[in-house]
Amino acid sequence: MTLVAGAAFASTLTVPAAQAAAPMVLAQAPGYYRMMVGTAEVTAISDGTVTIPLDQLLTNTTPARLNALLARSHLAPQVETSINAYLVNTGTHLVLVDTGAGKLFGPGAGGRLQDSLRAAGYAPEQVDAVLITHVHGDHSGGLTADGAALFPNATVFVNRHDADFWFDPANKPRAAENQRAGFDQAAEQFAPYRAAGRVKTFDGAAELLPGLSTRPAMGHTPGHTVYVLKSGGKELQFWGDLLHAKDVQFAAPDITIRFDVDSPAAARQRKAAFADAARRGYLVAAAHTPFPGIGYVRTAGTAFDWLPVPYTALAAR
Repeated sequence: MTLVAGAAFASTLTVPAAQAAAPMVLAQAPGYYRMMVGTAEVTAISDGTVTIPLDQLLTNTTPARLNALLARSHLAPQVETSINAYLVNTGTHLVLVDTGAGKLFGPGAGGRLQDSLRAAGYAPEQVDAVLITHVHGDHSGGLTADGAALFPNATVFVNRHDADFWFDPANKPRAAENQRAGFDQAAEQFAPYRAAGRVKTFDGAAELLPGLSTRPAMGHTPGHTVYVLKSGGKELQFWGDLLHAKDVQFAAPDITIRFDVDSPAAARQRKAAFADAARRGYLVAAAHTPFPGIGYVRTAGTAFDWLPVPYTALAAR
């Protein structure tokens, strides 16, 4: 009798509608990650990602070598690659290192920097300096939209050799075919800043702002530059495109990419930077290392490895 009654009671139970499956969101939140470097606040700002065919882009390698290196990280040649920019608040200046790709890669690839910047608690009008590591679309493509400067109060700093190369249309016919679009992109992205007298060039090693200096790293482009932040006895270097594929190039820094203007020079710069970072132990911020792209380089036998920074829930430690 009890069992029958129990069964009858159970049969009347229904799953509440609230327990039904919810639709998938299929999107990330705007991306930022904040940490302190000495007394400076550094915020990694995500411009999103772009999927690139490493088997078609990486050079000075073989398919077998490339596939073996990628397989160690459970990757195939089509790799979703981060596009990172970095915001530095020194207390007296708000400085953005690179600007992401903007709209240059089309829908769904990059173009999220403005949303991520605002989610991080800042407005583009507050940025007073933009440091461009080099004049490629995924680093300077977020300067301008529809002819208007997206950072209207900022001075844009760029290495003189990159400015001389990319701002001169006479160089376009002599450039490699896969780099020619960069001249038109540079003209469009820098135009409102140049018209307002807000583009400043530098050459060699120089201190641009207190605590922020330059280190030449020519090769990937004629004026490719590493920016160095020093604060409170700590150091962070913003590497731009010293590397594009961490799962390949830390193990084999001689592997280059088709976008290099001077591939042998780019490989030499990469090897020297890896060795210096591993020896000295400073932080590195890399534009295409998985977001937030901040970590340390360490030796791994005769090659190198990447050690991401540990997560911190607090801005200051």
